[in-house]
Amino acid sequence: MACIASMPASAQQTDAPSPAQASVAHPYAWPGVANAGLIDPEIETRIDALMARMSLEEKVGQMIQADISTITPEDLRDYPLGSILAGGSSPPLGAPDRSPAAPWRATARAFESVAMEARRGHVPIPLLFGIDAVHGNNNIVGATLFPHNVGLGATRDPELIHAIGVATAAETAASGPNWAFGPTLAVPRDLRWGRAYEGYSEDPALVAEYAGAMVRGIQGETGKGTIQNGHVLASAKHFLADGGTQDGVDQGDAQVSEATLIAVHNAGYPPAIEAGVMSVMASFSSWNGAKMHGNKSLLTDVLKGRMGFDGLVVGDWNGHGQIPGCTNTDCPQTFLAGLDMAMAPDSWKGLYESTLAHARDGTIPMARIDDAVRRILRVKFRLGLFDAARPYADRDDVIGSADHRALARRAVRESLVLLKNDGVLPVKSSAHVLVAGPGADDIAMQSGGWTLSWQGDGNSNADFPNAQSIWGGISEAVEAGGGTATLSADGSWTDKPDVAIVVFGETPYAEMRGDVATLEFQPGDKAALAMLKRFRAAGIPTISVFLSGRPLWVNPEINASDAFVAAWLPGSEGGGIADVIIGDEAGAPRNQFTGTLSFSWPRTAGQFVLNRGMADYDPLFAFGYGLRYGDDGDVPTLSEEPGLVSGMRNRDVFFEKGKTAEPWSFATDSGIARNAVDSATAQEGAVQLRWPDREATLRIGGPALDLTREANADLSLQFTYRLDRAAAGPVWLSMGSGDPAQGLNAASLFTGTTGSWRTVKVPLRCYADAGIDLSDVAAPLVLRASGPLSFSLSDLRLVADPQGAACPQAQ
Repeated sequence: MACIASMPASAQQTDAPSPAQASVAHPYAWPGVANAGLIDPEIETRIDALMARMSLEEKVGQMIQADISTITPEDLRDYPLGSILAGGSSPPLGAPDRSPAAPWRATARAFESVAMEARRGHVPIPLLFGIDAVHGNNNIVGATLFPHNVGLGATRDPELIHAIGVATAAETAASGPNWAFGPTLAVPRDLRWGRAYEGYSEDPALVAEYAGAMVRGIQGETGKGTIQNGHVLASAKHFLADGGTQDGVDQGDAQVSEATLIAVHNAGYPPAIEAGVMSVMASFSSWNGAKMHGNKSLLTDVLKGRMGFDGLVVGDWNGHGQIPGCTNTDCPQTFLAGLDMAMAPDSWKGLYESTLAHARDGTIPMARIDDAVRRILRVKFRLGLFDAARPYADRDDVIGSADHRALARRAVRESLVLLKNDGVLPVKSSAHVLVAGPGADDIAMQSGGWTLSWQGDGNSNADFPNAQSIWGGISEAVEAGGGTATLSADGSWTDKPDVAIVVFGETPYAEMRGDVATLEFQPGDKAALAMLKRFRAAGIPTISVFLSGRPLWVNPEINASDAFVAAWLPGSEGGGIADVIIGDEAGAPRNQFTGTLSFSWPRTAGQFVLNRGMADYDPLFAFGYGLRYGDDGDVPTLSEEPGLVSGMRNRDVFFEKGKTAEPWSFATDSGIARNAVDSATAQEGAVQLRWPDREATLRIGGPALDLTREANADLSLQFTYRLDRAAAGPVWLSMGSGDPAQGLNAASLFTGTTGSWRTVKVPLRCYADAGIDLSDVAAPLVLRASGPLSFSLSDLRLVADPQGAACPQAQ
């Protein structure tokens, strides 16, 4: 468990100066970058001719990107935008969000057809169509899903990274989009950050090693990669220091010196630029108090100047609106700072109109407009978009192809890290194997966030027609060796097995919802540990396969396991796990463990900032740790004291399993009766609430939350309940103070059929539109009504999946 060699002193800095520290970069201190050759004289001449024909309206339009959930192809006739995107939960036109390639292709063609129309006064210019293809083309049903970056970092295999980039580009091009928002080049330094799994490593050197390989895979070699040969535009993100925010808060403030900004957080960008990356995405986060979307010294002076980046700089989801003095629909400051294209998913119309006005009155100089448009057109020409040929556009054989799935399965094998093995691995394929745990047969759980939906929630195995669960891979391997495999999610058995493989870990999440306040796994609800202890008490050798987007404090679970495998978020090819942990009939390995930790593993639940090279570096398992078959895999009994009170970690689950979730609690006016009842799925898994014959209020409250980011991201408050007696009068739904004058008339949710369970989603924007202040919400549920009314509540939480979400209809 010894630490490997320390990183260079220049990369060890983890200083956290005060926010008052200067946030203006000094370009001379930054590295120069070899010219990537993006400027081609012939292409520049074509750009000159095209720009000479364009109106100011068309130039400004190139600088605005809209989400397909809020714009139609026909809108492009009045608003000549240059780009569209499909956000993580945005559906293709006329089809569900979870759709195969065909509706996505049809969507791309519908928008492109209008953009390229030959009509009077219009210069046809092809569109950029962006999508978050971050671990394969993860928006498309049937696509190959590769391990998330946290797992790829454990492979130490740049050639593999390049091959994954090639496959991801091909599956993206084959489905219609031509722009993949990746690779993520963050260097996560605090494991509380909910996007840590999007980073390859805590080590800037490893991130730098992977950056060029992934860019060349996605885009192809400079001057050779085009949409015609299955390559798409890559986007290095998020510039800069999104992985270095104070306390690991997503969209927070990186309070670090300029030297640390350069040595740690900028490490991946020079190799990405040298590899020819043609777009860079600005970060939501700040540097010492200054928002990246408005930091001219970084976007213009450093990125475009000192480092010679000649591509386009794109914003993140309404990120421009977070600049002081800006709104989502009006922000000249971001363009003046160096942003070339603003991502204005639902604010595009207002931003287009205000930006056009600023261009006309000189607030944004024409030279800045022309520079932005030139960069955007340069990318479109180099990507081959002005050539109408799209040979990949109907390549259904590319989506989830056998070759790509084999590549993903190899990536799973290489990413596994063996933390403990007390002689039980590999498992004989001739054995009687029990496969248990919530993640055993759950492809959504093994794939994590950014999978078919933004947060990776709302998915079932039926949504992954080309995938294999971990259970599927294990049962296949065991049966091939003459053994028997039994699936039991709850860990029960009839015939005592020879060995139990328990698959458990984090449930899917993405940015915002993934932030945590403790590294303790399942604080207060040790369901996985209880299962492991049952097997141990029965004398059954037990192997833990742990699914997570980051190292977590799992000392009790490691103690209760005979072997412990960090499997990260492996994606669609669960069989890759069986390839390594299931041996042949005699128990000899079929494949060796080769993965090593690219993130240090915490000794306590409070070791949030744990990066090799730090003066007080004291991990449980050091960076670079990883056992092999043949190693002494015994781990001494570990301390089960977390070293940290969990505190407030839960921001999105308010009621589940028949009780409020910590730190939330019920508060009701006198007269509202409560008693435990069965839910649709569990004994006493709900609470029944009965109103008196007068007005009374129910609150579920706790520490104050700022839900403005969640509202901007279109999250909803989801209720699962059974109406037992319909309301006869008004029902007001609110948050915070619960003032009916600032609430939602929700009577429609509490009338109609009784006796059956229902789930509804109320978007947070409905509350904001009703005048409720979402920046200070101490009570996420306030329900005021007069009796008679009775309903049973089984679940209350924030969710990101927008399907079916709607404001209550007033009666």
